[in-house]
Amino acid sequence: MLKCSLCIHDERTAKIDILDGKPICRECQVYMRHPFNREAIRQELEDLMKKVDKAILAFSGGKDSTVALYLAKEVYKVPELEAVMIDHGLMAEEAIENAKRIAEHLNVPFRILRYDYSDIFREALLKAESPCRRCSKRTMERLRKYALKKGYRYIITGHELPFGHHPYRLMSGGVMQIRLLSLMPESERLEILKNLPFKLPELTGYTTNCLVLGPALERYWEKHGHSFEHRRIAALVRYGLLDREKAEREVAKPKVPEKQRKLVYSKLGLDMSILE
Repeated sequence: MLKCSLCIHDERTAKIDILDGKPICRECQVYMRHPFNREAIRQELEDLMKKVDKAILAFSGGKDSTVALYLAKEVYKVPELEAVMIDHGLMAEEAIENAKRIAEHLNVPFRILRYDYSDIFREALLKAESPCRRCSKRTMERLRKYALKKGYRYIITGHELPFGHHPYRLMSGGVMQIRLLSLMPESERLEILKNLPFKLPELTGYTTNCLVLGPALERYWEKHGHSFEHRRIAALVRYGLLDREKAEREVAKPKVPEKQRKLVYSKLGLDMSILE
Protein backbone atom coordinates (compact mmCIF):
# COMPACT_ATOMS: atom_id res chain seq x y z
CA MET A 1 0.00 0.00 0.00
CA LEU A 2 1.34 3.42 -1.00
CA LYS A 3 1.94 5.91 1.81
CA CYS A 4 2.46 9.63 1.36
CA SER A 5 6.08 10.59 1.93
CA LEU A 6 5.12 13.96 3.46
CA CYS A 7 2.18 13.20 5.77
CA ILE A 8 0.51 10.01 7.07
CA HIS A 9 -2.08 9.47 4.34
CA ASP A 10 -2.16 6.12 2.58
CA GLU A 11 -4.35 4.68 -0.16
CA ARG A 12 -7.22 4.07 2.27
CA THR A 13 -7.54 7.75 3.08
CA ALA A 14 -6.33 9.75 0.06
CA LYS A 15 -5.40 9.60 -3.61
CA ILE A 16 -1.64 9.22 -3.97
CA ASP A 17 0.52 9.92 -7.01
CA ILE A 18 4.19 9.22 -7.68
CA LEU A 19 6.01 12.51 -8.23
CA ASP A 20 9.74 12.52 -8.89
CA GLY A 21 9.85 8.96 -7.61
CA LYS A 22 8.07 9.76 -4.32
CA PRO A 23 4.48 8.96 -3.29
CA ILE A 24 2.68 12.20 -2.45
CA CYS A 25 -1.01 12.51 -1.61
CA ARG A 26 -3.26 15.00 -3.39
CA GLU A 27 -3.66 17.11 -0.23
CA CYS A 28 0.10 17.51 0.10
CA GLN A 29 0.29 18.39 -3.58
CA VAL A 30 -2.19 21.24 -3.04
CA TYR A 31 -0.14 22.46 -0.09
CA MET A 32 3.05 22.33 -2.14
CA ARG A 33 1.41 24.54 -4.77
CA HIS A 34 -0.10 26.92 -2.22
CA PRO A 35 2.08 26.82 0.93
CA PHE A 36 1.28 28.86 4.02
CA ASN A 37 3.05 32.13 4.60
CA ARG A 38 3.60 31.25 8.25
CA GLU A 39 5.04 34.61 9.19
CA ALA A 40 2.07 36.41 7.60
CA ILE A 41 -0.40 34.25 9.53
CA ARG A 42 1.43 34.79 12.80
CA GLN A 43 1.66 38.54 12.20
CA GLU A 44 -2.02 38.73 11.32
CA LEU A 45 -2.81 36.93 14.57
CA GLU A 46 -0.57 39.28 16.58
CA ASP A 47 -2.16 42.37 15.02
CA LEU A 48 -5.64 41.01 15.62
CA MET A 49 -5.05 40.14 19.28
CA LYS A 50 -3.95 43.73 19.96
CA LYS A 51 -7.52 44.80 19.17
CA VAL A 52 -9.22 42.22 21.39
CA ASP A 53 -10.45 43.99 24.52
CA LYS A 54 -13.26 41.61 25.48
CA ALA A 55 -13.62 37.94 24.55
CA ILE A 56 -14.92 34.56 25.55
CA LEU A 57 -12.65 31.56 25.27
CA ALA A 58 -14.15 28.24 24.18
CA PHE A 59 -12.84 26.20 27.10
CA SER A 60 -13.23 22.43 26.77
CA GLY A 61 -10.82 21.70 29.59
CA GLY A 62 -8.55 19.97 27.08
CA LYS A 63 -4.87 20.68 26.54
CA ASP A 64 -5.26 23.01 23.55
CA SER A 65 -7.96 25.23 25.02
CA THR A 66 -5.91 25.35 28.23
CA VAL A 67 -2.92 26.68 26.30
CA ALA A 68 -5.18 29.15 24.50
CA LEU A 69 -6.58 30.43 27.81
CA TYR A 70 -3.06 30.87 29.19
CA LEU A 71 -1.95 32.82 26.11
CA ALA A 72 -5.06 35.01 26.04
CA LYS A 73 -4.69 35.89 29.73
CA GLU A 74 -0.95 35.97 30.33
CA VAL A 75 0.63 36.75 26.94
CA TYR A 76 -1.97 38.82 25.08
CA LYS A 77 -3.47 40.13 28.34
CA VAL A 78 -7.04 40.40 27.06
CA PRO A 79 -8.59 42.92 29.50
CA GLU A 80 -11.98 41.19 29.83
CA LEU A 81 -11.90 37.42 29.38
CA GLU A 82 -14.40 34.69 30.24
CA ALA A 83 -13.80 30.95 29.86
CA VAL A 84 -16.95 29.15 28.71
CA MET A 85 -17.33 25.38 28.56
CA ILE A 86 -20.07 23.73 26.53
CA ASP A 87 -20.76 20.46 28.33
CA HIS A 88 -22.44 18.24 25.73
CA GLY A 89 -23.23 15.49 28.20
CA LEU A 90 -20.21 13.29 27.55
CA MET A 91 -17.35 15.47 28.73
CA ALA A 92 -14.78 13.59 30.77
CA GLU A 93 -14.95 14.47 34.45
CA GLU A 94 -11.17 14.96 34.38
CA ALA A 95 -11.64 17.68 31.74
CA ILE A 96 -14.20 19.51 33.86
CA GLU A 97 -11.88 19.36 36.86
CA ASN A 98 -8.96 20.55 34.72
CA ALA A 99 -11.06 23.48 33.49
CA LYS A 100 -12.04 24.55 36.99
CA ARG A 101 -8.48 24.24 38.27
CA ILE A 102 -6.89 26.13 35.34
CA ALA A 103 -9.47 28.93 35.39
CA GLU A 104 -8.91 29.44 39.12
CA HIS A 105 -5.12 29.33 38.66
CA LEU A 106 -5.28 32.00 35.95
CA ASN A 107 -7.98 33.98 37.77
CA VAL A 108 -10.37 33.87 34.81
CA PRO A 109 -14.17 33.72 35.29
CA PHE A 110 -15.44 30.27 34.27
CA ARG A 111 -18.93 29.23 33.21
CA ILE A 112 -20.34 25.84 32.18
CA LEU A 113 -23.29 25.74 29.77
CA ARG A 114 -24.88 22.30 29.67
CA TYR A 115 -26.70 20.92 26.64
CA ASP A 116 -27.78 17.50 25.44
CA TYR A 117 -25.93 16.35 22.30
CA SER A 118 -27.08 12.74 22.61
CA ASP A 119 -28.86 12.94 19.23
CA ILE A 120 -25.55 13.65 17.49
CA PHE A 121 -23.62 10.99 19.38
CA ARG A 122 -26.30 8.31 19.13
CA GLU A 123 -26.61 8.72 15.36
CA ALA A 124 -22.83 8.68 14.91
CA LEU A 125 -22.46 5.40 16.80
CA LEU A 126 -25.41 3.75 15.09
CA LYS A 127 -24.19 4.76 11.62
CA ALA A 128 -20.46 4.35 12.40
CA GLU A 129 -19.79 7.99 11.51
CA SER A 130 -17.79 10.83 13.02
CA PRO A 131 -19.72 13.03 15.46
CA CYS A 132 -17.05 15.72 15.51
CA ARG A 133 -18.13 18.11 12.77
CA ARG A 134 -21.76 18.29 13.91
CA CYS A 135 -20.67 18.60 17.53
CA SER A 136 -18.24 21.42 16.71
CA LYS A 137 -20.76 23.26 14.55
CA ARG A 138 -23.43 23.14 17.26
CA THR A 139 -20.96 24.19 19.95
CA MET A 140 -19.75 27.20 17.99
CA GLU A 141 -23.33 28.26 17.37
CA ARG A 142 -24.09 28.00 21.10
CA LEU A 143 -21.02 30.11 21.83
CA ARG A 144 -21.92 32.65 19.15
CA LYS A 145 -25.37 33.16 20.68
CA TYR A 146 -23.84 33.46 24.14
CA ALA A 147 -21.34 36.01 22.84
CA LEU A 148 -24.09 38.14 21.29
CA LYS A 149 -26.18 37.96 24.45
CA LYS A 150 -23.27 39.08 26.63
CA GLY A 151 -21.88 41.69 24.24
CA TYR A 152 -18.70 39.88 23.16
CA ARG A 153 -17.38 40.34 19.63
CA TYR A 154 -14.64 37.69 19.82
CA ILE A 155 -14.59 33.95 20.48
CA ILE A 156 -11.09 32.57 21.00
CA THR A 157 -10.55 28.85 20.39
CA GLY A 158 -7.65 26.44 20.85
CA HIS A 159 -7.51 25.16 17.26
CA GLU A 160 -4.05 24.73 15.76
CA LEU A 161 -5.14 24.62 12.12
CA PRO A 162 -5.98 28.07 10.66
CA PHE A 163 -8.92 28.81 8.38
CA GLY A 164 -7.07 28.39 5.10
CA HIS A 165 -4.45 31.13 5.19
CA HIS A 166 -6.00 33.14 8.03
CA PRO A 167 -6.24 32.62 11.81
CA TYR A 168 -9.82 33.91 12.05
CA ARG A 169 -13.27 33.77 10.48
CA LEU A 170 -16.26 36.08 10.62
CA MET A 171 -19.49 34.63 12.02
CA SER A 172 -22.99 36.03 11.66
CA GLY A 173 -23.95 38.86 13.97
CA GLY A 174 -20.52 40.46 13.76
CA VAL A 175 -18.78 37.87 15.96
CA MET A 176 -15.25 36.76 15.04
CA GLN A 177 -13.71 33.38 15.85
CA ILE A 178 -9.96 33.51 16.46
CA ARG A 179 -7.89 30.33 16.30
CA LEU A 180 -5.23 31.40 18.75
CA LEU A 181 -2.95 28.39 18.32
CA SER A 182 -2.80 28.64 14.53
CA LEU A 183 0.34 26.80 13.35
CA MET A 184 1.69 26.30 16.90
CA PRO A 185 3.56 22.93 17.09
CA GLU A 186 2.46 20.45 19.73
CA SER A 187 5.91 20.61 21.32
CA GLU A 188 5.39 24.30 22.13
CA ARG A 189 1.93 23.65 23.55
CA LEU A 190 3.26 20.89 25.79
CA GLU A 191 6.01 23.17 27.14
CA ILE A 192 3.37 25.69 28.22
CA LEU A 193 1.30 22.96 29.87
CA LYS A 194 4.25 21.92 32.03
CA ASN A 195 3.93 25.12 34.02
CA LEU A 196 0.17 24.84 34.56
CA PRO A 197 -1.83 22.62 36.98
CA PHE A 198 -3.11 20.50 34.08
CA LYS A 199 -3.50 16.75 34.61
CA LEU A 200 -3.39 14.78 31.37
CA PRO A 201 -6.34 12.36 31.23
CA GLU A 202 -5.99 8.92 29.67
CA LEU A 203 -8.65 9.01 26.97
CA THR A 204 -8.90 7.08 23.71
CA GLY A 205 -8.34 9.10 20.55
CA TYR A 206 -6.69 12.46 19.95
CA THR A 207 -8.61 14.13 22.80
CA THR A 208 -8.15 15.24 26.39
CA ASN A 209 -11.80 15.99 27.14
CA CYS A 210 -14.34 13.87 25.23
CA LEU A 211 -15.64 10.43 26.26
CA VAL A 212 -17.52 9.68 23.05
CA LEU A 213 -14.58 10.02 20.66
CA GLY A 214 -13.04 6.64 21.53
CA PRO A 215 -16.22 4.56 21.03
CA ALA A 216 -17.02 6.52 17.85
CA LEU A 217 -13.55 5.83 16.46
CA GLU A 218 -13.99 2.17 17.36
CA ARG A 219 -17.24 1.94 15.39
CA TYR A 220 -15.76 3.83 12.43
CA TRP A 221 -12.74 1.51 12.36
CA GLU A 222 -15.01 -1.53 12.22
CA LYS A 223 -16.77 -0.18 9.14
CA HIS A 224 -14.01 1.68 7.27
CA GLY A 225 -10.72 0.22 8.49
CA HIS A 226 -9.16 3.57 9.40
CA SER A 227 -9.69 6.61 11.64
CA PHE A 228 -12.02 9.50 10.85
CA GLU A 229 -9.31 11.66 12.47
CA HIS A 230 -6.83 10.65 9.75
CA ARG A 231 -7.26 13.72 7.55
CA ARG A 232 -6.95 16.25 10.37
CA ILE A 233 -3.94 14.54 11.91
CA ALA A 234 -2.31 14.19 8.48
CA ALA A 235 -2.63 17.96 8.15
CA LEU A 236 -0.87 18.45 11.49
CA VAL A 237 2.04 16.36 10.21
CA ARG A 238 2.05 18.16 6.85
CA TYR A 239 2.33 21.54 8.53
CA GLY A 240 5.01 20.38 10.98
CA LEU A 241 2.74 20.65 14.05
CA LEU A 242 2.90 16.98 15.10
CA ASP A 243 5.64 14.40 14.61
CA ARG A 244 4.90 11.45 12.35
CA GLU A 245 5.50 8.76 14.98
CA LYS A 246 2.94 10.18 17.39
CA ALA A 247 0.52 10.84 14.54
CA GLU A 248 0.67 7.20 13.49
CA ARG A 249 -0.16 6.15 17.04
CA GLU A 250 -3.09 8.56 17.19
CA VAL A 251 -4.73 7.13 14.07
CA ALA A 252 -4.13 3.47 14.99
CA LYS A 253 -7.09 1.24 15.82
CA PRO A 254 -8.33 2.41 19.23
CA LYS A 255 -8.43 0.31 22.39
CA VAL A 256 -11.40 1.63 24.31
CA PRO A 257 -11.56 0.74 28.02
CA GLU A 258 -14.64 -1.32 28.77
CA LYS A 259 -15.70 1.09 31.51
CA GLN A 260 -15.67 4.04 29.12
CA ARG A 261 -17.52 2.11 26.41
CA LYS A 262 -20.25 0.98 28.80
CA LEU A 263 -20.67 4.49 30.20
CA VAL A 264 -21.08 6.06 26.76
CA TYR A 265 -23.49 3.43 25.44
CA SER A 266 -25.50 3.51 28.66
CA LYS A 267 -25.87 7.31 28.61
CA LEU A 268 -26.99 7.17 24.99
CA GLY A 269 -29.43 4.32 25.61
CA LEU A 270 -27.68 2.09 23.09
CA ASP A 271 -27.29 -1.68 23.18
CA MET A 272 -23.65 -2.71 22.86
CA SER A 273 -24.76 -5.56 20.63
CA ILE A 274 -24.25 -3.15 17.70
CA LEU A 275 -20.55 -3.86 18.20
CA GLU A 276 -21.03 -7.49 17.28
